[in-house]
Amino acid sequence: MLRFEVSVEDLLRSRFALSPAMDLCLLLRSLAGQNRPLPRAWAARLLPAFERLRRETELDAVLALHTPQSGPNFVAPPPRGLTQTWADDLAVIRATPLEAARLEFATTATGRAARDPRVRAVLDSADAVSRIAEAMDRAWQELLATDWPQLRAICERDVVHRVGVIGEHGWATAIESLHPSIDWRAGGIEIGAFPPAGNVHLVGDGLLLIPSVFVANIAAHLEDPWPRTLIYPARGTAALWGEQETGPRPDALTALVGRARARLLSALDAPASTSHLARSLAMAPGAVGDHLAILRDAGLLVRARSGRSVLYRRTPLGEALVAASG
Repeated sequence: MLRFEVSVEDLLRSRFALSPAMDLCLLLRSLAGQNRPLPRAWAARLLPAFERLRRETELDAVLALHTPQSGPNFVAPPPRGLTQTWADDLAVIRATPLEAARLEFATTATGRAARDPRVRAVLDSADAVSRIAEAMDRAWQELLATDWPQLRAICERDVVHRVGVIGEHGWATAIESLHPSIDWRAGGIEIGAFPPAGNVHLVGDGLLLIPSVFVANIAAHLEDPWPRTLIYPARGTAALWGEQETGPRPDALTALVGRARARLLSALDAPASTSHLARSLAMAPGAVGDHLAILRDAGLLVRARSGRSVLYRRTPLGEALVAASG
């Protein structure tokens, strides 16, 4: 079990962030069979490019740096916030001093893959950092860039939901809602589904919370240069990993309002903007706006401005229809 000792000051400094580089690493591990298996449709689409990149680039050197429990920090640098982009991450990766990278190689690149002569030649080279960065950039462009707007939208919607829970119910409820294995007990966060790690003190630095579409359970960063971090499955990931393969199941709600409007109404379990819905459901923004207007006119949705965004949420009637449809 892992326990974070949390003070009031820690809560005030806790924040959310997105990490494109970390999600890329998790995707690569899944494709290599080191992590949660991808849905069949995703695997069939991405595996040919993944295998080609292993032949054409230094991607095997990147994979050799990952152990079952961790990976090197320099290929997944700590994100600054919710606006983090792959370009931000790549710039930090490329700027890693060679000696710092080699210190990480010595602790992480210890498995059989790291003893491959081709991999070892990369890790021992004077331009190891740039070669690894180039391989990761190719992997991003060919494996994740196309899907990232939709995946990012899912993570952004998750953060909107969590912030709403914090405002309405407080931090304890919000933290416990991240995963069934998490409990708030006696001023601390306890994670049962975790290797024994003892107590971790945040010492006033707060907790970094990162939603991910690729993590299957709770993951954590407990050592520098990362702040103390929890990585958790984003809301909406289940549909991405399960329903995407089989397609939506016809039900009474679909028969009543149509498939597209049923998808939108079901997706609004947390308030969302037109652009977030369009990206997370891979629909055209204009079509989403038209459907939302019809659902609002029918009394199933309401909208309200939040900062620069207009967020839609279900009315009690909309909630009842979704609940009745299962």
